Amino acid sequence: MLLTFSLMIILCSIGFQYLREKQYKSDILDVQLQRYNKNLIDVIEDGIPIGNYIASHKLPFDDLRVSVIELSGIVVFDNEISLDSLDNHRHRPEVLDALETGAGHHIGRQSASDGREYFYSATRGDAVIVRTAIPYSSSLTELLATDLDFLGIMILITLVVSVLSYYATRSLGDNIKRLNRFAAKAEKGETFDEEEPFPNDELGSISNHIVQLYAQWQQTIIDRDIAHENAMKEEQEKIRIKRQLTNNINHELKTPVASIQVCLETLLSGINLSEEKRQELIERCYVNNERLRRLLEDVSLITRMEDGSVLIGKESVTLNNIIDEINDELDLTVDNERMYLHTNFDEQVIIEGNLSLIGSIFRNLTENAIAYSGGRNIYISLVENNDKYCKIRFEDDGCGVEEKQLTRLFERFYRIDKGRSRRMGGTGLGLAIVKHAVQFHGGTIIASNRPEGGLQFDFNLNKK
Repeated sequence: MLLTFSLMIILCSIGFQYLREKQYKSDILDVQLQRYNKNLIDVIEDGIPIGNYIASHKLPFDDLRVSVIELSGIVVFDNEISLDSLDNHRHRPEVLDALETGAGHHIGRQSASDGREYFYSATRGDAVIVRTAIPYSSSLTELLATDLDFLGIMILITLVVSVLSYYATRSLGDNIKRLNRFAAKAEKGETFDEEEPFPNDELGSISNHIVQLYAQWQQTIIDRDIAHENAMKEEQEKIRIKRQLTNNINHELKTPVASIQVCLETLLSGINLSEEKRQELIERCYVNNERLRRLLEDVSLITRMEDGSVLIGKESVTLNNIIDEINDELDLTVDNERMYLHTNFDEQVIIEGNLSLIGSIFRNLTENAIAYSGGRNIYISLVENNDKYCKIRFEDDGCGVEEKQLTRLFERFYRIDKGRSRRMGGTGLGLAIVKHAVQFHGGTIIASNRPEGGLQFDFNLNKK
């Protein structure tokens, strides 16, 4: 392929050089004839009969034909052809060029007068155009022929290029052999351990890129194995978390069960108790039983969201109605424990979701604010609402929490003040349920402290 390409370039160069040299020699011949034409124009202008001048002076070329043509194209003199047989020459190419630019020539046109091919050269004077023509004889052909030395030089160049091409292709062959060895190792998944890089040429650059890509692919395999190992560790971590959850539930159950058992044993012991003390023990049993019930319900809800989310039904839920229900529930709270709800829902928001889970989001956030914030006001605002999702902000004006505890608020059984949380009857799963319910509806939730004081929860819910 390289040899063929080189040969084509050389042939094109030879053809171009041939035409260029032929044109160069034609221009030299034209210059000589133009000089002679101008001399004849001077002779005509001096009033010397041109026939006598031509007969008495040596012509610059053998068989030179001389014609004198008026500007209208009529031939008034020709040293070889009878004027009666000559037609109007105004439209001859060399005459047209002479009329327009003062001089012109034409190569290889057959004469209409004698049927021979000529090299024509015409020069314009003030009143006439002098045209000289040389027939295409062997002498003219030799004059316009190209130098054979040039052809020999080009043949020599062809041989040199062929030799260079041979060595170039041999070098390419060595590179291809190395690349083939690499392909064989890559097919077996082996490492290409040749440290010597490929040459700094086009094929070498491509080969180096291929080797680098293969090395990157091998690294990807290693990374995949590491990721798989990490996934296994993550699965083990999930098992550990579930085990920890079981232990936490067991720990949370112990306290209310022990309290109920103590109360019941006291009631059944036959000790003479006042009616007031008996009522207190019964109420304590009820409170701890209620705490157990809520804990079991919360654990069941989280388990259902984690393991059976595809089985949880969805329906059209209007968030405005849920917020109105929470406001009605707050109105029933006694004044000294009451928090006031302020809403900023300028439009009706309807999403495709689970009514119970969405209700648990707002109720758990509300109960969390009532139990732990110490504030008096709750603010629920619609931050953004479009066809895909809605973004909601839930705030209170309480005491807030330390910054380092914000990221742990949604952990199961995490309590900022464990003693106070148990006294308030919290299960430690309220905010974990909120997080899972938001994620079930395709959203995320973030907790932060308000600049004015209190906690702020920003979450979004997908509408479909």
